[in-house]
Amino acid sequence: MEKPSSSLKNLGLVESTVVACSDLARDGPKKTKMKEEETVTVIAREDSCGGIRPNPNPNPCVSMKKLLVLDLNGLLADIVFPPVGYKPDIVIGTRAIFKRPFCEDFLKFCFQNFEVGIWSSRKQNNVERISEFLLGDMKSKLLFCWDMSYCVTTTVGSIANKCKHLTKLWEKHDSKLPWEKGDYNETNTVLLDDSPHKALLNLPYTAIFPHSYNHQNKTDTSLGSGGDLRLYLEKLAEAENVQEFIKKNPFGQEAITEASESWKFYRAAMHTHKFAI
Repeated sequence: MEKPSSSLKNLGLVESTVVACSDLARDGPKKTKMKEEETVTVIAREDSCGGIRPNPNPNPCVSMKKLLVLDLNGLLADIVFPPVGYKPDIVIGTRAIFKRPFCEDFLKFCFQNFEVGIWSSRKQNNVERISEFLLGDMKSKLLFCWDMSYCVTTTVGSIANKCKHLTKLWEKHDSKLPWEKGDYNETNTVLLDDSPHKALLNLPYTAIFPHSYNHQNKTDTSLGSGGDLRLYLEKLAEAENVQEFIKKNPFGQEAITEASESWKFYRAAMHTHKFAI
């Protein structure tokens, strides 16, 4: 894993080809219409607010709960080719599914304290079947269940079609999303994913990257009551500003930044992407 700067203080100027707004990305969702394949410069500066947007005036029509975007593989389950000598909870397609310990209890906690959506970089059919198995009746409580078709498309090797651009949620690129454009933004949204590169295009401090779950780990308690991830999310749910909280309280793997050893590779990916919707 690359070793980025601890707090992104030296992030400076980050260039990316973004199908996005005409203003600075850190200013949040705008009313301007997104234009495909526009090139803009995303700037993350340490200003008087530390590069973090203050909370906007609350919309009384929106729940006070923050939006929690969950990954599937590596977070809620270990999804692998059927291994020899291990019995999975279920086999879906060609993959063995090992449900993570305390998964059901963790999901109940999430729905009690957050508005919840699923975003996986797997194909739609697999995402639907896996999420139905993991969530059961709780699946009906999801605000959305997105698959790889909603990810940003790139042509760069291992991260092709896997980046999750939160702007798609904030700008309501899918009309079926049950909120208005601007209701959610970087102050009240958090992505949980065990792969830091999937948040490559997002603003800093809008995601946390827990270490991946492996089904061979029989002592994993991260999702359980008193587990490290559960305790962290309990505090995050009460925080006033997601970015400020994550910046002051780092968790799990470090984000990818200009200080990362493989930054040139990831920078190339940022220059090849376009929106899939």
